Amino acid sequence: MTTMDSEQLKRWRLILGAAADEKLQAVSGTVMNAHLLDEDSLLMDEALAAIYDGTSGDFGVSGGSGTGKGSAGGGPRSAGLGSSSPKLAKWLGDVRSFFPSDIVSVIQADAVQRKGLTRLLFEPELLSQVKPDIGMVATLMSLSGQIPERTKETARALVREVVDEIVRRLANELTRAVTGALNRRRHSPLPSLTGLDWDKTIRTNLKHYDTERKLIIPEKVYFFDRARKSKEWTVILDIDQSGSMASSVIYASIAGSIFASMPSLHTHVVAFDTEVVDLSEACENDPVDLLFGIQLGGGTDINKSVAYCESFVTEPKKTIFLLISDLYEGGNRTEMIRRLREMHESGVRTICLLALSDDGIPSYDEEVARKLSQFGIPCFGCSPDKLPELIEGALKGMDLQQLAERLMKAKG
Repeated sequence: MTTMDSEQLKRWRLILGAAADEKLQAVSGTVMNAHLLDEDSLLMDEALAAIYDGTSGDFGVSGGSGTGKGSAGGGPRSAGLGSSSPKLAKWLGDVRSFFPSDIVSVIQADAVQRKGLTRLLFEPELLSQVKPDIGMVATLMSLSGQIPERTKETARALVREVVDEIVRRLANELTRAVTGALNRRRHSPLPSLTGLDWDKTIRTNLKHYDTERKLIIPEKVYFFDRARKSKEWTVILDIDQSGSMASSVIYASIAGSIFASMPSLHTHVVAFDTEVVDLSEACENDPVDLLFGIQLGGGTDINKSVAYCESFVTEPKKTIFLLISDLYEGGNRTEMIRRLREMHESGVRTICLLALSDDGIPSYDEEVARKLSQFGIPCFGCSPDKLPELIEGALKGMDLQQLAERLMKAKG
């Protein structure tokens, strides 16, 4: 075998497990033994075997310590984590040591979903070793009513870390988008580099172009007025709590908290399944509390939530309504479409986000989306990083269908 052949066989061995030994021996023409998997590879194989061994049920397949693997000669993966917290802690450490962070997130999610390893979330010493990511936050939200008291503070700390990272990612751009859009109409004599109106300054001073130095020597510099009218616009986020919308729920809730911190916006955050929960007050405080106030899963009554949100619309032409939903309606679909159409026709900047996440667009009701689009209500998936551009465009009165098409092209 060449060095490349050996590396390829090792990778296949890690992917397929011990059950593939016989076939891999035939491919290599040699008897496979421990030298194919070095010490680190054996530990990596054990970590993978604990999740992907082809068995069902919770962790609890093996007893002893060590590699916990079957012989190198064949047989199914036999590693397991048993019921011992030290073994779980070791497994978490191995996973984080051998795999990049995005793969760690996938393996952790599979540990919970494929093996039912909720112990990761219910023991403080184990949960503290879990890599914080949006998928794990979604899992904690879905199990929030079952988390033991002794683990709640650790769970909050994990959620806090993810929330803080998302806020760092979104807050500045969302604030810039809102203040920039609302302040475009006014100018101020007070100098501010961040408020410099480059376009007007350059256009007005073109006549002062110095041909020798090839510079514009401005006679007058224009700055945007950063003063804001309090509660100038109303922003309503109506969030579908369906389990398939987990990432979108998290991003939308945190975005709602960011909007609520802006004096120029009057923000309402509503979450719904078959019932409607008004989280507007919670979003003004701690976004972690907001997330723990949401219960993922359940049925869907979009019409009821839209009807509830209609009461917040006092000045349609100064209102943005964001429906974050896959549009699978369990309630009155005809009534829901009518309400959204009337809201749009009244002047409300009405948008349906089929997803607000990095995960791509989930399954959605294409017929409803098509009908809403025909009425001029854009229905599309939006990544969180594109949300500031969407909000800025809505505030500036841009054509939302064209804006949605541009954002979709940028995402694709």
